[in-house]
Formats: sequence, structure tokens, C-alpha cells
Amino acid sequence: MKFISWNVNGLRAVHNKGIFLDWLEQAQPDILGLQETKAAPDQLDPALLAPLGYRTYWASCTVKKGYSGVALYTRREPQQVRLGLGIPEFDQEGRTLIAEYDDFVFITAYFPNGSRDHSRVPFKMAYKAAFLETINAYRAQGRAVIVCGDVNTSHQPIDLARPKENANTTGFLPHERAWLDHVLGPCGYVDTFRYLYPDSARYTWWSQVTNARSKNIGWRLDYFIISPDLVPRLVDAPIYDDVHGSDHCPVGLVLKDA
Repeated sequence: MKFISWNVNGLRAVHNKGIFLDWLEQAQPDILGLQETKAAPDQLDPALLAPLGYRTYWASCTVKKGYSGVALYTRREPQQVRLGLGIPEFDQEGRTLIAEYDDFVFITAYFPNGSRDHSRVPFKMAYKAAFLETINAYRAQGRAVIVCGDVNTSHQPIDLARPKENANTTGFLPHERAWLDHVLGPCGYVDTFRYLYPDSARYTWWSQVTNARSKNIGWRLDYFIISPDLVPRLVDAPIYDDVHGSDHCPVGLVLKDA
């Protein structure tokens, strides 16, 4: 099975560039999670809502137009789709979409940005805590879990081009990184890219302000994280940094069939 996650930084913008549907047809994921769609379904071209072979599901921001939002494109019909974590302060921003399948639970999530002045870091950390509680509850039920999305945090110095210069920047603050330490340590979840490529410095986001992509001065903010019971099925976790259209590139996960 092929999974892809992509923070599109505005689905209408990527579509209007003539990129998204051509890319989707070429990439052919079984399941695709999008983040930062920045649109409600009624604002989208009908071609985006029902591409051939896919069902789509949407969680949109209800308090600010053109902000946040996540989506799911899936060839397999989920048993159940849940919009949000059940916590209004997070769900009104359209940050989480959970799809239950017979052999796993798939979650696409757009974690909050802490803001340059760090004013949203407490909100970000509260979301992280609620998110972990949610996935742990599925694990407690014996469910396998696949998490994808923009976590808005680089875990280790290898995950960004300039770690020393960004030691006090949200996205690389010690307590933001400590959450990933906990998730990938005591909780037992697996960062699929780092598991397969322990020494590879690859990035998924580049600042558009400084033209950082052409210089490859980036951050790895986008992840596929799986529960440990899925590790025997793990085949690959590619980063598609040759795909343009957003300030993020897509990331992937390939699992053997159950």
C-alpha cells in the first residue's frame, strides 16, 4: 500500500498552477492525507472533490477563511471517518481527520505553528498532548495507527539545515522536540523516514521568503509515524523533494499488504 502526505499550503493555489490533479494521477497513492488545504469543499473545483477512483473527506477551519484545513483522498472506503479530536478549540481550526480501516487507523493532521513570537506555542503543545491521548486510545484498543502530516517540529539537529541558528525558533524549541522524544521513545511509535534512513539529512519545508529551496536550507517538518506493530510491514518512507507547488514537499509511506 502506498500512502502520501502533503502540506499543499492552499489546495486551490496548487490546483490553479495546474499541478495537483496531474501529480495525483501520476503518484497514484492508495491513501493521501493533505494539510493546510485553506478551503472548504464548497470553495473547490468539483474535479478536486471527486477525482477518478477516490473518495474524499474534508475537515475545514470554521473560524477563519483560507486557514488550516485537512483532507483525505482514499481508494479504500473507510469503516468510519471522524472529523477532529472532539475538542472544539482544535477542531474549529480543521486540524485533524481520522479514518478507521479494518487493519489500521489513519490520521492526517496539521499541527499548530507556534508563531514567531511563540504566542501559539502553548496552544501547539496542548494540541500535541490531546493528539497523543487520542492515538494512544486507539492503541489501547489494539488498533494499528498511521499518523501523517505537518508536525511543525524538527526532531533532531539532522532534521534542519541550521539547528544552531534556530535553537530559539518555534519548531525546534526543546519542549517541542521533547514531545517527539516521548512519542518515539516511551510511547513506542516509529518515525518511518528516520528508522529507514538514520543518517540522511533531507528536508520537507523551505522558507519562501528567503528562496531557501534553491539553496536546500530546509526543515523536516512532515512525517509518517506508525505504531510498532506496523514495522514488519514497512517497505519505504520516501521524501518527494522534486515535487513543487507548495513550500512543503510530499512525503510517503509504503507498507506490505497485511
